[in-house]
Amino acid sequence: MDGRNFDLKEEIRDYWSRRSRTFDLAFGHRIPAGPEADAWQRPIRDLLGPAPKRVLELACGTGEVTRLIHDLGHDVTALDFSEAMLAVARAKHAGKTRLRFLLADAENTLEPDQSYDAIICRHLVWTLTRPEETFREWFRLLCPGGRLLVFDGDWATPKFTGRVAGLLISLIDRIIGPDTNYDGAMSERHAAIMNALPFGAGLRPATIEPLLASAGFRDIALHSHGPIARAQRRNANLRNRLRTFVYRRFILTCRRS
Repeated sequence: MDGRNFDLKEEIRDYWSRRSRTFDLAFGHRIPAGPEADAWQRPIRDLLGPAPKRVLELACGTGEVTRLIHDLGHDVTALDFSEAMLAVARAKHAGKTRLRFLLADAENTLEPDQSYDAIICRHLVWTLTRPEETFREWFRLLCPGGRLLVFDGDWATPKFTGRVAGLLISLIDRIIGPDTNYDGAMSERHAAIMNALPFGAGLRPATIEPLLASAGFRDIALHSHGPIARAQRRNANLRNRLRTFVYRRFILTCRRS
């Protein structure tokens, strides 16, 4: 591990490990069956097609996206560098075949060259400490023609309408009390981590597209996160519906030529 980032990486690991037991209680992390699961699964289905693929899921956390990929019939390696998160995921998916859990660093997986047909990650890229090297690592892992699917967003800068939504969320917090399962329960620590990251000031597609191209990826394309946000709002309370309006979220795909 790069010594320059050792303390930061350990802080990131410890932060999410501490959140592992209640992570699925936080809005936006658990993916309920029905319209929301369908909305998350649609880009995965479109990217991978019907034939079984070897898929690497990076930063799998508690295994929510893992389930969506596996249910489509693919062979999944679900990787995370938090043993606490993996423990939750393993228990959730106990007994399943075609599923392997791996304790490793998404920035340096130590997996063999060209060993996967696709890589999928949700809310990981913004946490990368060495994005250029990491994208080259992901390129190395993919077979020729292999696909990368990224779900992420700009978690630092609210949209204009998001600032209004944020004010309303703060008002709700004052009236009925804060949501202790949401990120705000560790907000100071979360903010300190963000400030130390390359994408801490905000992750935008225009920022990572040239880095992906430099790593060798082609056919970089953006897709709307809107269907997922609309599905999340269907059964959410007012505070959580407002949360879907705060930040710019996106889906990005590309391939190894």
